[in-house]
Amino acid sequence: MIGRIEELAGQTLGRVREAGTPEELEAVRVEVLGRKGSLAEFGKLMGKLSPEERVAAGKALNSAKTSLEAAYELKKTAFESAALEARLAREWVDLTMPPPGIVPGSLHPLTRIQNEIESLFFSMGFAALDGPEVETEFHNFDALNIPPDHPARDMQDTFWLEGGHLLRTHTSPVQVRGMQRLGPPLRMIAPGRVFRNEEVDPSHEHTFYQLEGMMVDREVSIAHLLYFMKTLLGGIFGREVTVRLRPGFFPFVEPGFELDIQCMVCGGEGCPVCKHSGWVELLPCGLVHPNVLRAGGINPDEYGGFAFGLGLTRLVMMRYLIDDIRWLQSGDLRFLKQF
Repeated sequence: MIGRIEELAGQTLGRVREAGTPEELEAVRVEVLGRKGSLAEFGKLMGKLSPEERVAAGKALNSAKTSLEAAYELKKTAFESAALEARLAREWVDLTMPPPGIVPGSLHPLTRIQNEIESLFFSMGFAALDGPEVETEFHNFDALNIPPDHPARDMQDTFWLEGGHLLRTHTSPVQVRGMQRLGPPLRMIAPGRVFRNEEVDPSHEHTFYQLEGMMVDREVSIAHLLYFMKTLLGGIFGREVTVRLRPGFFPFVEPGFELDIQCMVCGGEGCPVCKHSGWVELLPCGLVHPNVLRAGGINPDEYGGFAFGLGLTRLVMMRYLIDDIRWLQSGDLRFLKQF
C-alpha cells in the first residue's frame, strides 16, 4: 500500500504543477484530496492492515497528504497572484495624466420647457410659487370647491395616505396657499409634480407634471384670460398653433373652458397620444369661482380672477413630438441624450 500511496502522490504532484487553470487545479484537488478522493479511499483500507503495517501506511498517507496540500496551496496562490496582476494591469490608471475632459450633460426636456414658461410669465409680472406634494384634503379638494361626492375624490384617481393626507392630484392647492399668504392683487404660476391613480398608457402616467396659473385683481375678465393664454402658447411653440375652446365644468372656475390644441405628433390625423381624436386636452381654464376666493381669504365682491392648469408633460410631448409619455421618466439615456 505504501508504494501505491507514494506512486499516487508523485503523479498528483505532476498534475498539480501542470494545471493550466484554477478550474483544472480544483478538479485535481477534489479527485485526490476530496472527502471521496483517492487518499480517502486508502484511509478506508487501514482497518484491514496489521498494527505494524497500519503505522507505516498511516505515516506514508499523512506525508502524501501534507505534500499534496502544500503543492496545491502554492499553485493556487500563483493563480491568484497572476489574476491580480492581470486585473491591476487592466484597471491601472495613471493619476498624473490629464483628464479626458468634462462630459457635458443637459437639462431634462421637462425642465427646459418649465424654465421657458417661467421666464415668459416672469416677464408679465407673475411669481413662481411652490407647495407640498403631500397635501391635506382641505387644500386639494375642499378649498377648490370640490364637494365630498365629486368623482375626483374616488380611489381610482387619488393616492390616499393616512390622517386625511394624500398625494396632490394637481398643483391647484398652491393657488389657495398663494392667496392665503400673499393676498390680492396676485399673479402667480405653480409648476410641479402631481400624482393620479391612473392606468399607464402612451398618454397617461401615474406621476406627471402640471403648471397652474392664477391672476386675482379688480375687474378681471375672460378677455384677460384669452390674452395670457395666447401669449403663453405663442411663446412656447414660437408659431401659431391650432386651438379650440370648449365649455368645460371644473368646480374651481365659473365659467369654465377647455382649451385643446391640435395634436402636433400626428398633425390632427389621429394617434395614440391624442386617442385618435386629433386633439389633445391641454389647458383647462376659467374665471375663479367665488368659493375658491373665499377659501383663499379674498372677498369675491371686490376681486375676481382667472385660473388655468397646463399639462406640462403633454406640452413637452407636443413640443418635441414624443409619442409615449413613459419615455419622460424612463431614465433611459438614449432618450434623454437627444435633448
